[in-house]
Amino acid sequence: MGLGLLQHYTIEPVDLEATKNFYVDVLGLENGDRPPLGFPGYWLYSGGVPTVHLLGPRQPRPGVRVRPPGVKMDDTGRLDHIAFEATGFDAMRQHLRAKGVEFRENIVPRTGAAQLFLFDPDGVGVELNFASPNS
Repeated sequence: MGLGLLQHYTIEPVDLEATKNFYVDVLGLENGDRPPLGFPGYWLYSGGVPTVHLLGPRQPRPGVRVRPPGVKMDDTGRLDHIAFEATGFDAMRQHLRAKGVEFRENIVPRTGAAQLFLFDPDGVGVELNFASPNS
């Protein structure tokens, strides 16, 4: 028994279109094929893989989202951020500035890898990892 690669993560955004536009226009994911699930949403692809699923409004379905007692439905728990491998460090910094997206930069000690940290419209942390500042 074992796990494979992460398949996707799902966000229930406050503003479905604004969140879709952020991941497509700012991060460069592609809006792709999605099965007819009976409620609005998007599957956003990275490298041909559906990586970010966005859920629009839908009817609650008993048993699908079971929360521990006392946990509110809008509490997503302890998720801090999602990380993507990325290329084009300088180009991405320029792109984020042009889009008016605030970000923080970091160089990882010893490895020299470069990182950019930002937030999507719903406050989900996004980490972009580059092999180096020159990659």
